[in-house]
This record gives sequence, structure tokens and C-alpha cells, in this order.
Amino acid sequence: MTGIDDLPVRDELRGTSPYGAPQLDVPVRLNTNENPYPLPEPLVERIAERVREAARTLNRYPDRDAVELRTRLAEYLTDTSGHEVGVAGVWAANGSNEVIQQLLQTFGGPGRTAMGFEPSYSMHGLISRGTGTGWISGPRNDDFTIDLAAARKAIAEHRPDVVFVTTPNNPTGTAVPPETVLALYEAAQTAKPSMVVIDEAYIEFSHGASLLPLLEGRPNLVVSRTMSKAFGAAGLRLGYLAAHPAVVDAVQLVRLPYHLSAVTQATALAALEHTDTLLGYVEQLKTERDRLVTELLAIGYEVTPSDANFVQFGLFEDSHETWRKILDRGVLVRDNGVPGWLRVTAGTPEENDAFLDAVRELKKEQEL
Repeated sequence: MTGIDDLPVRDELRGTSPYGAPQLDVPVRLNTNENPYPLPEPLVERIAERVREAARTLNRYPDRDAVELRTRLAEYLTDTSGHEVGVAGVWAANGSNEVIQQLLQTFGGPGRTAMGFEPSYSMHGLISRGTGTGWISGPRNDDFTIDLAAARKAIAEHRPDVVFVTTPNNPTGTAVPPETVLALYEAAQTAKPSMVVIDEAYIEFSHGASLLPLLEGRPNLVVSRTMSKAFGAAGLRLGYLAAHPAVVDAVQLVRLPYHLSAVTQATALAALEHTDTLLGYVEQLKTERDRLVTELLAIGYEVTPSDANFVQFGLFEDSHETWRKILDRGVLVRDNGVPGWLRVTAGTPEENDAFLDAVRELKKEQEL
């Protein structure tokens, strides 16, 4: 039988694996950083209204430039960050992954390289390879913070065309201080004028503020966001970026025609009408995340400080075996492949109770 190795697949893709997390039918799923709260009924009704309106013109292509959506996103960013963001500096696509892909298609590609500081969001490396961009893994300290001196040295040595900085970082949950980002940006501009992409997928859950104000006077800086997490809209697949308007003009050189459907735009616009309610859920999840940290420490686990809607905990001699034992107790968490560590998403209070009961039981079992 013909397999993938028999096909003329590009060399840099051979031996790699597609991104994915187990989708198992278990009582408690806390492995993919989803918002556990269903959309409120008034928002569901508003989505139905907006989609019904869009359906009347589905015989026509959608707004190619998604101007209304980008305008509302710019208003949301301005309102929540205190930094003025104009529509010309906002772009939207099908999930933040397509945003990243478009950035790499524009500023990366064959003969160019991208750098990220691992462990971090694995799609940065996967999309880099998928766009023919060479991938360079930058250094972190043992506590998962970025080793700034080593990072500067790596940037000077490899002179990457794109540098990714994820804050809060996935899977560790750690935030990156603004001064570190500024230092990395200056290093990237000194080595070679390079794009620096701040991935803020989880910023609404952070103890600190967005780094959007850093965009001022820095045309090679980009902030990437998503509606999958804080907006509880993982099924929508809507990501966006804020940057200098020239960056938005540049990514449009590679975007597919009419890439955002009319239904996607309508749904996202409805969600943006309910930001106050949705951000209220975020506050509940921040409280639950902090409770997870406190309880895990009390049980006797080590925990990485988290600014996201998840917590990395350990340490385990065999993290995958521990993952399996937690799964056997009806709770699905994430084994990210970080040696000795697992990651749990903050769920509802009931889901978190089930998780904590499982790991308490496991801890007692291990101590016998």
C-alpha cells in the first residue's frame, strides 16, 4: 500500500507529525485550553440573526478586506489596552494560525529563517517548516523564562528573518516582561531588519497588560491575537493581528481571495457585541486558574507561574505514564512533551474539582 513516504513530499516535512491533541470521550476534558463556558444565549441569538442576514447574500463573495470586522477589532483593542489602534493596522484571518502562516509567507519562506524560544507554541515551528522557512530553536532558562543574554547571542549568530515571542507562553504559562521584548526587538533589528511577532493568544488571562503599546514607532513589530480563548469561540476560527499599516498591506500580498467567509465575519461581529459578558467569564477562569495553582502546590506538586488559562505542573519521572493515570480517572490533561511536566486547562469549578481529586488520589498512591 502507498504511504506518505512513497509520495514526493518535501524533504523538510519528512519525519514530522501534524499538530494535534487527543480528542477522547472522557467526563472532563482539560487538554486544549478551550474556554469551558458555552456562549450565552443572547449571543447565540445574535449570531443567528447576523448569520441569517449574511445568508441572504451568500451568492456574492464576502467583503474581501473585512473592513467592518477589522474596525470592531480595532475598537476592542483600543478599549482594552488603552493604546490607539486604527483599522489600517489590523488584519484578520481564519484563526491565529493563518495569521502566523501569512506572516511567514510574507516575511519568511525558502532561504529565510524563523526563531522561537522553546518550549513554546509548537505551531510556530510547524508553520515555519510548512512555508519552507528554516526553524531555529532559541534558548530558555530552567525556569522557562527567556535567557536574554543567550537569546541576543543566538539572534546575532543566526540573524533570523522572523522572531516569535509568546506571552503568556504556551505550554508554560509564563509571561515575558516588556523590557525583554524590547531587548529582543533591538537585537533583531541590529542583526538584520527582522519581524518580531508577539503571540498574545492568552493575554486576556494575564496578570499584566498587553504589549500593544510597544507597536508605537516599531514598524517591524506585530502583535497576534485570537478569539478562540477569551471569547470562547474556538469553533469560530478567527485570529487577528495589530501592526503598522504597512505590515497589513504586506500580508495581503499572500492572503487567499475572500479568505474570511461572510458567515465567519458575521459571527465574529456578533461576539464583539458581547465583549463585556465574555470577559466576565475570563475573570472567573482567572480565579479558577489561581485556585488550581494554590491547590496543586498544597498537594505537593511543582507549578510554573501562569498568566494564561492553564497551569503547567510536575515534576514526574514519567510524565506520559502520569498522564495516562490521570486519564484513567476520567480527566484528560495535556502531555506536551516537556520532560517531567503536564499541562491542565482551567475549566469550570466542577471540572477543576474532578481534576484536583484525581491528582490528589494519584499523589497518595505514589507516596504509598
